[in-house]
Amino acid sequence: MRLYVAIGALSITIIPSAHAQWAVYDGANHVQNVLIAARTLQQIDNQITSLANQAQMLVNQGRNLASLPLSTLSTLQSTISQTTALLAQAQNIAYSVQSVEQQYRQAYTSVSSGMSDSALFSQAQTRWQNSVGGFEDALKLQARVVGNIPSDSSAMTQLVSASQTSTGALQAAQAGNQLLALQSRQLSDIQAELAANGRATALQQAREAATEAESEAQYQHFAQHDAYVPGTVSMFGSSGN
Repeated sequence: MRLYVAIGALSITIIPSAHAQWAVYDGANHVQNVLIAARTLQQIDNQITSLANQAQMLVNQGRNLASLPLSTLSTLQSTISQTTALLAQAQNIAYSVQSVEQQYRQAYTSVSSGMSDSALFSQAQTRWQNSVGGFEDALKLQARVVGNIPSDSSAMTQLVSASQTSTGALQAAQAGNQLLALQSRQLSDIQAELAANGRATALQQAREAATEAESEAQYQHFAQHDAYVPGTVSMFGSSGN
């Protein structure tokens, strides 16, 4: 259409005045002018198309660079902190190599026949308290892990929805990263729960082994006493065996 308009505009003949002579029509020049106009219009169309493509590319880049409005990082960090704090409250024997070595040596491996009955009883009571506390700690941690399930489910639903409705690559990547972070936190919960259960079981097994050693020590302690020897006892002024 633009080409036709240009051709029509250039092909308009000049109407001479009543006293003027007829203008000489140069056909070659006319065709040349039409071709130049056509090329100019084509260049303008190409420039418009190029600008439109560049504008669309910038729009797409803006979408890809848009950040995800949803963030669950603070919630995940808070949950991990609560689990860590619960582990730090471990009763009697803490999750520390030095603490385990020292307290285990005192209560579980120091049983001997030379110990007094009161010392043996005191150690037995300490071992019993450690076992009870270990199982209590495991139950608390299990309750914490189970309590995290509803919030984890809600966070997972929000992140999956955000990933499916993301407007660009960055939002999709951020949603995926947060889903991986959620899975990592859930794995840390499982690791902590396994550690607590293993600790409780180990304390109970150590207590059973120490009880056997204590029984052996008590038997040896009893065996060291002299056997009973009958003697003469005086009763009511008489003597007899």
